[in-house]
Amino acid sequence: MSQPIQPGSPLASDAPNCEQHLIHLDKVRQVQANVVPIDKAQQMAEFFGVLADPNRLRLLSALAQQELCVCDLAAVTKMSESAVSHQLRVLRAAHLVKYRREGRNIHYGLADQHVINLYREVAEHLDEPH
Repeated sequence: MSQPIQPGSPLASDAPNCEQHLIHLDKVRQVQANVVPIDKAQQMAEFFGVLADPNRLRLLSALAQQELCVCDLAAVTKMSESAVSHQLRVLRAAHLVKYRREGRNIHYGLADQHVINLYREVAEHLDEPH
């Protein structure tokens, strides 16, 4: 059942598809139970903030192909080893990359299949014609 929106109500908006400005309570109740809580939304925003850097995305694109050490990542991305190390620390803190030690060498890779899928889905989405 729909009820009129009161002026100044938090649900009032300038939505172009709401000609009569009626709230569809059944729809609101269905969706409201599954809207992400504010604390999780904050965590997600911070996560996407880490991905909002082109250099970190370039590192992820290289690591989506194979594990690489810092010097190889620096060569691939044309960044300094110091800059690569800094960006890898940020990516590690966000649990997006992992590393493994092989003797004196450290090899970096994407943390898990979720990160690989996330990277590939975004790349594919951006390749779609709009």
